[in-house]
Amino acid sequence: MLRPNRSAAVQHDPDPDGATRITPTANIRADRHGGRAKCLQRLIRLGLPVPDTLALDFATVFDLAQGGRIDTQAIIDALGPDPLVSVRPSSGMTDWGGPPSILNIGMNDARHAALSHALGPDAADALYARFIQSFAVQVSRLNPDLFDGRPIAEMRDAYATEAEEPFPQDPAAQLCAVLAAMARAWDGTTARLLRQARGAPADAGLGLVVQRMVLGVGNPASGESGSGVIQFVSSETGLPQITGRYLRQSQGREALVPNAGALYLTRDARGPSLEEQAPAIFDSLHVTGQLCRTRLREEMQVEFTVHHGDLHILDAVRVKRSARAGLRIAVALATDGVIPESEAVLRIAPRALLDVLHRQIDPEAATDRLAQGIAASPGAATGRIVFTSAAAQAASAREEAVILVRPETTPDDVLGMHSASGILTERGGVSSHAAVIARGLGLPCVVGASEITIDARARTLTVPGGRVLAEGETITLDGSTGRILDGTVPLLEPALDDAFQTILNWADERRDIGVRANADTPSDVRIAERFQAEGIGLCRTEHMFFDDTRLTAMREMIFARNAEDRAASLEQLLPVQRADFAEIFQIMGARPVTIRLLDPPLHEFLPTDRKGMLDLAASLDLPLEAVQRRIDSLREFNPMLGMRGVRLGIAIPEIYEMQARAIFEAACAAGPGVTPEVMIPLVSARREVELVKSRLDAVAATVRVETGVDFNYRLGVMVETPRAALRADEIGEYATFLSFGTNDLTQMTYGLSRDDAGRFMSAYVREGVFADDPFLVLDTDGVGELLTIGAERGRRGNPTLILSICGEHGGDPDSIAFARAAGFDYVSCSPFRVPVARLAAAHLAIRERGRTTTAPPER
Repeated sequence: MLRPNRSAAVQHDPDPDGATRITPTANIRADRHGGRAKCLQRLIRLGLPVPDTLALDFATVFDLAQGGRIDTQAIIDALGPDPLVSVRPSSGMTDWGGPPSILNIGMNDARHAALSHALGPDAADALYARFIQSFAVQVSRLNPDLFDGRPIAEMRDAYATEAEEPFPQDPAAQLCAVLAAMARAWDGTTARLLRQARGAPADAGLGLVVQRMVLGVGNPASGESGSGVIQFVSSETGLPQITGRYLRQSQGREALVPNAGALYLTRDARGPSLEEQAPAIFDSLHVTGQLCRTRLREEMQVEFTVHHGDLHILDAVRVKRSARAGLRIAVALATDGVIPESEAVLRIAPRALLDVLHRQIDPEAATDRLAQGIAASPGAATGRIVFTSAAAQAASAREEAVILVRPETTPDDVLGMHSASGILTERGGVSSHAAVIARGLGLPCVVGASEITIDARARTLTVPGGRVLAEGETITLDGSTGRILDGTVPLLEPALDDAFQTILNWADERRDIGVRANADTPSDVRIAERFQAEGIGLCRTEHMFFDDTRLTAMREMIFARNAEDRAASLEQLLPVQRADFAEIFQIMGARPVTIRLLDPPLHEFLPTDRKGMLDLAASLDLPLEAVQRRIDSLREFNPMLGMRGVRLGIAIPEIYEMQARAIFEAACAAGPGVTPEVMIPLVSARREVELVKSRLDAVAATVRVETGVDFNYRLGVMVETPRAALRADEIGEYATFLSFGTNDLTQMTYGLSRDDAGRFMSAYVREGVFADDPFLVLDTDGVGELLTIGAERGRRGNPTLILSICGEHGGDPDSIAFARAAGFDYVSCSPFRVPVARLAAAHLAIRERGRTTTAPPER
């Protein structure tokens, strides 16, 4: 049964030097003694039966690592007459880990003989053997094979031989050696690197807790004895569920008495349970779990020992949980009034939503890694390997899941990417064509997999070790970690349940910056609408042209010899563009839609291989040589800085005029609530905006006359060049909004190709040249200064100017913080990052307003 902890009323001797007895009023602090020590104090304050415990603070443990000493005899005396004790690590955060716990300190030959008489030789042998093995391996650093499964006498002899001294018999000497070994282990290079990888600072301290042991083994006639752990929610779903384990006559997972047996925790048809065999203890555990939930404001896993019918609580840790379970638990705690809604929002890391939005590799599944690349778009997918866009489309028609494998993707591959379940490229970085398109589509993507070799002609993929995979073989991609796995791997399905919707609704009530989506087709827009984007911040019209029927007309326009022929070709594209825009306006209703006029250079719409050129020559009824000449004439030394964006619209005005007509006619058809936003890409000078604006105004006037509808539109500029940011005051005079395209702006500011940066970026980050990949995390110093200058100057020229970020950075929490602080009105990101952005924006607003205490329990 559960007996109250009376340590607050008991008078103790003064604490030993360097150690603090954990009592309700002791000065125990998480930043000085670690999370485990603080959690134990909280359990004691709840009146739970925690065995006597002393805490060593960070400074004391650091001194021990440097060779200092502490009065361990005084520590042992403070824990009662002749105790066995355990030592456990107490780091600042549970995730930072620590050296393994060591139990049964104080076991020696005399204590072994006494316990053999009291508990029986099997239990006594098990306790002593466990301690000898732990001490030999973790303290004296001896070979564990020498002590595995051997009798006590042989273990002592092996220790004496290897250590060149007898196994220590003095409990104080044992404890001294254990404390020093654990302190040194924390200070070692391997441990330091491991905890830094988990987010700990380099100088993170370690505390230690020394606890009187309750053995969990005794005379069955005197009552139930054993040990176990219990939690009251599922780690996978977060729903109420009792899970854990309980083993009679045991210590941890180790039975001390033969044939003691395990019990189910709850009633189970398969065998006896703790609920049936010891209902009072089971009820007490229920009370403990509820106390932890309501008073510690968290779902906890409780470690306990039962001795002769009495329950002892050894520790409690925050329940390990998937992202899906974390959402459910936070919402349930807030719904039940345990925590405020705003704290529930803060408890969910924005990036954790990516694990909820996409399929994920089952963490319990066995996997065989073939190769490693760069994680470019989260989620996981299994499918057969295909090497061409056409093969992906054909497989999609047969409803077969495939992974599209390419050296790198181009606009020609977009239809195949739409048809694939995942994308793998040999080259490229996180802002490459494959990465950007995959994130927009919500597809798992791994790029920059330089370990693999693709033979496009043989249609094979060679992985490290020389294994060759042929087209049609099955692989699994993990876009969240960059792993390429062999065969079919179990996946966890997305969890867009009521808890997901609730946390985002609470986030929306608190955030103060808008969130729109980058969506290029009606299907993308539907996803954005499903994730409750406030509008479309970037619709890239070029992605509408890659359907086979539209691509032919586009290519005819490119091969046209004069303006009249170009206009005739564009006439074929006008109705399909208009239909797309009309459908987008219908989906979004009165919410704003920003449509970017054609941006990429024309060569991206032309084939690059001989077969594609032959097909094009046949469709246009031209000689192959003429097709090759035209393609060659469009090639540029640096096409991303060449004939693209507004330059294309000025040099070939018919393109933008056709697109404007399609937008305006679709808006007229959609009704009076629609005011389209038209954005000019890659602007560098005011005169570019003047020229395009005059032509758009003329088209708008013509459409008004033809339709009899008096509509309005908003004109915006996409700021992608440093000069546009520096001259934003001039450019902003003609615009309703400026949308900063941080992908290209980063590329031009750094002089880096985002498609090629993956080859060296990891080395740059590792060597500290860049703090982070600037295509993933906004460079707030360099690119950020251009954003700030552009924002200030733009509003100086036009005080009502609307400002936004529409690059991939729009979905990054750190970049959203910068945009919000700089006074931007909204961010726009790929549809599957909209929930991340909504939650990140809420975090910023809640913290700034200080509406709630944000810190959950340290343990």
